[in-house]
Amino acid sequence: MTRFLLFLTLLLTTTYSSALSAKGFENEKLHYVITYKWGLIHKDAGDATLSLRNNGTNYDLMLAAKTKPWADRFYQVRDTLLGSIRIKDMKALSYSKIAHEKGKYGKDVITYSYSGNKATGFCKRYKRNKDGKISESEKTLHATGPVYDMLSVFYYLRLINYDDLQKGRVIKATVFSGSKAETITIKSLGKEMIKLRDKTKREAYHIQFNFTTGGQKKSSDDIDTWISTDSQHIPLYLVGQLPVGQVRVYFTGQ
Repeated sequence: MTRFLLFLTLLLTTTYSSALSAKGFENEKLHYVITYKWGLIHKDAGDATLSLRNNGTNYDLMLAAKTKPWADRFYQVRDTLLGSIRIKDMKALSYSKIAHEKGKYGKDVITYSYSGNKATGFCKRYKRNKDGKISESEKTLHATGPVYDMLSVFYYLRLINYDDLQKGRVIKATVFSGSKAETITIKSLGKEMIKLRDKTKREAYHIQFNFTTGGQKKSSDDIDTWISTDSQHIPLYLVGQLPVGQVRVYFTGQ
């Protein structure tokens, strides 16, 4: 669920580092509704809030997501993601995911270090076993070039100069999760008019992306997202496929 929610649409590689805007972010809180669509069924299934706070030299990030009572009966979600990114170069410093999903508990923690254009992520995973005990595991991930996580990518997404991207151009980058490094492949499909949950229409950039591991193996279905064409570049709408139906995420306000 959080994979869809976070609009993991990284549109930056070393080739596009010059496209980052020099402006920073103001303190903000963005609200989203998550819906389930299958045939004629289109029902609100969850809510999420994404916030950013300036903390001196860093930005502190938080995402909180939860399913609605009717959806809890099928798959209850209470997830919190926390992160920190350095303001001067927007590099990720830390990331945590605390997940309570369908009665299961897990926590992933990543701390970053950098040497030139090489990034290292030290990952610790905590998981509650069937007997109620917490097990721990560790893994170190490596990558060359810009590296992000499930939270920091959201802000790189919003700093891209989309008018400089050619329609159909493919971009690739790396994202660290708690146990693996994934490659994101992103394609810009140009501008479109879209209709939001409140029936209003907005012009947006249409971006399509997918995740692979091991360079080739697909780790999720393709996801489409639409980003506002104004200076804020707020993700407005997302569509992702499920085994049955679709998940759709709508921006509802600040």
